[in-house]
Amino acid sequence: MKRFFTWLFPHPAMTLLLAVVWIILQKELSYGMALFGLILGVIIPRATAHWWPDRPHGFRVFRMISYIILVLWDIVVANVQVAWIVLTRPNSKLRPAWIIVPLDIRDPEAISVLAGTITLTPGTVSADMSSSGSCLLVHALDAPDPDAIRDDIKQRYEARLKEIFV
Repeated sequence: MKRFFTWLFPHPAMTLLLAVVWIILQKELSYGMALFGLILGVIIPRATAHWWPDRPHGFRVFRMISYIILVLWDIVVANVQVAWIVLTRPNSKLRPAWIIVPLDIRDPEAISVLAGTITLTPGTVSADMSSSGSCLLVHALDAPDPDAIRDDIKQRYEARLKEIFV
């Protein structure tokens, strides 16, 4: 039974995401459109499964939900901080920095989520990844202590992603 479930849903999170996105894109909610979204959510990952040889084998949905809430909160806080910096601090007082963040995670999906999180948070941008996938290059708008920013990224985001992508 487990083999059939794994065959039918090779990427359960993608199935759920596709179904939800389809439902959101509809002008009105109906059972037919919800069912069609679920059908798309099953067919598309199944049809593309052979292009995902290294897909994550474990994914904790509820931890991802708490991670999304954390990131949304951080985006709001960072928007206020960046607005304050832009409005009150002259360019000569800014301390931009390039920060190398060594990665403990190796899963490509987890690294992509981390890089996206860093870029979505105002004031920081993921600029590059090493060819070995062992570190990210991050630019910070104002970094009085670059080591503290690196440690914050590792503790606040990467540690949680290690728990999400098992």
